[in-house]
Amino acid sequence: MTRHNTSDLIEAYLKKILEDSEIIEIRRTEMAQQFNCVPSQINYVINTRFTIQRGYTVASKRGGGGYIRIEKVKISDKHRFLEQVAELVDEALTEKNALAIIQKLYEEELLTQKEGNLILAVMAQSTLADYQEADKIRASLMRAVLERLSYEK
Repeated sequence: MTRHNTSDLIEAYLKKILEDSEIIEIRRTEMAQQFNCVPSQINYVINTRFTIQRGYTVASKRGGGGYIRIEKVKISDKHRFLEQVAELVDEALTEKNALAIIQKLYEEELLTQKEGNLILAVMAQSTLADYQEADKIRASLMRAVLERLSYEK
């Protein structure tokens, strides 16, 4: 029997709802009560597991009638998806975030498995280990990949 932590359970619950609906709106406090956790844990799950790199956009409204809206990115508009991902690539990009982006590009069939693996090899920490600004180099490489993909699709 596999044990899952609360964050995994929250993520699975939200993804299950998103299977049937493109957009969901949740109330943080209600979710926290449902999962018997603090509201900040709901924020953590949303901020780390429902990112544009993973194919989601998140909007929120604070206050008494506040909500958190999670929406699947409409992949039929691949060019817009690539633009949104490119906007999130700052001056520096960690290997972990590069992996998440490449994984999503593969899942959305914007890259083949072979292409994804080649790009991951180029962006790997072990490849860029001799460079002081490896995260900046990785970000530059990722922007170039995203730009090139947007021209081809």
